[in-house]
Amino acid sequence: MDIGRWIERHAAFQPERPAIRFAERVLTYADLDRRVRAVARALKHALGVGRGDRVAWLGYNHPDMLVLLFAAARLGAMLVPLNWRLAPAEHLWILRHAGAELLICGPGHELRGCDLAARLPRLRTVTVAPAEDLPHLDALAAVEGDDRNPHVDLSTPLLVVYTSGTTGRPKGAVLTQEALFWNALNAVHMHDLGADDRVLTVLPMFHVGGLNIQTTPALYVGAEVVLLERFDATRTLAAIAAARPTLTVLVPATMQALVDHPLWSSTDLSSLRMIACGSQVVPRHLLDAFNRRGVPAAQVYGSTETGPIAVYQRADDALARPGSTGKPGLHVEMRLVDERGRDVPPGEPGEVLIRGPNVMYEYWADEAATREAFLDGWFRTGDVGRLDGHGDLWIVDRKKDVVISGGENIYPAELEAVLQSDPRIRDAVVVGRPDPRWGEIPVAVVVRADAGLDEAAVLALFEGRLARFKHPRAVVFMDELPRNAMGKVLRYRVRDWIARGCGPCGPFTDPQPSARRMTGAAGGPE
Repeated sequence: MDIGRWIERHAAFQPERPAIRFAERVLTYADLDRRVRAVARALKHALGVGRGDRVAWLGYNHPDMLVLLFAAARLGAMLVPLNWRLAPAEHLWILRHAGAELLICGPGHELRGCDLAARLPRLRTVTVAPAEDLPHLDALAAVEGDDRNPHVDLSTPLLVVYTSGTTGRPKGAVLTQEALFWNALNAVHMHDLGADDRVLTVLPMFHVGGLNIQTTPALYVGAEVVLLERFDATRTLAAIAAARPTLTVLVPATMQALVDHPLWSSTDLSSLRMIACGSQVVPRHLLDAFNRRGVPAAQVYGSTETGPIAVYQRADDALARPGSTGKPGLHVEMRLVDERGRDVPPGEPGEVLIRGPNVMYEYWADEAATREAFLDGWFRTGDVGRLDGHGDLWIVDRKKDVVISGGENIYPAELEAVLQSDPRIRDAVVVGRPDPRWGEIPVAVVVRADAGLDEAAVLALFEGRLARFKHPRAVVFMDELPRNAMGKVLRYRVRDWIARGCGPCGPFTDPQPSARRMTGAAGGPE
């Protein structure tokens, strides 16, 4: 049994029921089943994909990404979704690390695919849309043969989702088919999800949030998915009005974009019986904005490594206790522990540990990171929370290094590695600064070795090396960074100082930043 059976069974029970709406195209469950089988045949017989092989996807949201997921499930292969916003060097590293030999490119990403294939001799590139001099998936799907491999079941790894690591290199969280199955069951309970629901997917499916909070669970229960290529506030409000979805998932940046849109107050939201929101602690004013429109904004807490659904609110909880992240999921265990791994009493802060069949199997090809991520079988989130008298989790702090900007995780170690490679920089740290649009933006705090180094030169270091959304949006120069007795940079002091936008704090030497440096660039993630 594999999760490809979901589509096969729904096609048998309700063949004409819409499964995916994308632009003007409607795929019924019968259409989707035929497409999954055809692509599985193409992967197996035309492209030689077998059990355990990694197949990468580069593209915007597209029905064929979901087709690839279920086709890979039938074959026991593994899908590696690539964040299309990353720089070429980052794509190259992930493809090499994952050992992917096949890259499927969605519309608009053919040139990047050709470029990557030219740099990786073993990488074959196939396109979804017809493209000159590249194999086309539809042409390959006409091949004859069977569409399944033996010895594939729910324990088989299915997804390798790369998440930026605190060591400066991304880590590939391996999710088995079983993890997606149990994650779907948690989603069913969270949303009261059923076949009559219509899910609007606007977040990128290269993240588990866009893929697994509602999208794959909707296909598990036989519901309908309305798929937008990418988030746009105008198109999202139009889709809510026209398609009449019952559910959608948003992050604070997309919530803010909708609330700020001129059509927010006039758009009919009555079809939505709730939204799920997360990726960071959601500001109370955004929760209130949706709740006032009669749409409960239920928070969900988790990570790439947890599938992601681990802790969540249901609709009634969202209205009764806004700001909480809810209770452990129906098929999830949670503990809060102190620095020695001992359980803390209710009301006391502790690190959040998660255990359940939805949790990742391992980090791909990284035994050390896998060992570090678990404590006696419990996944260590690194986030600090407390339980209230109702048993609800409140996140009071999170992984201090990570900057969450527009729903994207930005790990300072990646940026700091770039800064520290330049001899003109003696010391550097990257922290997040609150931003009304993006939640946070990354700010580089730099100690110069070369007095002539300016902000433009620092920002230029990132061009072509990291995705644009990761680039610092401002640079602050200081004479020294605050450190503890062991020499460790006191990031929290830098972060607090930057957040206040004020003068020196504690051991800081007054950096006298210019107003421009403190303001930074106006943009957020691109």
